[in-house]
Amino acid sequence: MAPPRRKHIFRLPPPAPATIYVRRGFNRVLAEEFAALKVKRAELVVDKVEAHSQGDLRENFGFKAAKDAIRAVDRKMDELDRFYLRNTFVEVDPAAWLTKPTDTLQLGHVAVIEKEDAGAKGKHRFTFLVATYGETATDPESGIECLPHSSPLAAALLGLRANTPTRVTLPAGPAILTVRSIRNPTQAELDRLLAPIKPPDFGEE
Repeated sequence: MAPPRRKHIFRLPPPAPATIYVRRGFNRVLAEEFAALKVKRAELVVDKVEAHSQGDLRENFGFKAAKDAIRAVDRKMDELDRFYLRNTFVEVDPAAWLTKPTDTLQLGHVAVIEKEDAGAKGKHRFTFLVATYGETATDPESGIECLPHSSPLAAALLGLRANTPTRVTLPAGPAILTVRSIRNPTQAELDRLLAPIKPPDFGEE
């Protein structure tokens, strides 16, 4: 058996694909965003060619601006491509959250959570909708906050039963979590909490 080529010996393996639960239509939005970036890049290339024809490139600010803009679009396309390739997207329909069993806390439930930090003298209560990846809205009428299922707090809460204190370790330190109630959301709450689906934000162009 031939030894591996030297350039591969110390190369780290690619990260394992991560599963991200998202609302239905997210894959379509990613595809549309990538297509829009391709169109924008083609337009910038036209601007670059036109600026190039205008003379001395050392003082051609239009040429430099178009070149920088193309690089920014390329970076965003690369980031979007890596995001897609490194993750597996499982789309879910929030309509199913209206009638889910409430024995244990699951994706789509509204729950009142009591949190007691280790060494602290008080307890804090929050009302969360355990939502899909990237959801962070707050309902001004009910005070319900979206808690992304991928967050450390949600990871510690999912699967818990009501009124069962559980000791967990969160990024901020040890804590005791108690799910005080579990219920299904109403359609009105979902309408207020779930914003239109958007592609991930990779920074300014």
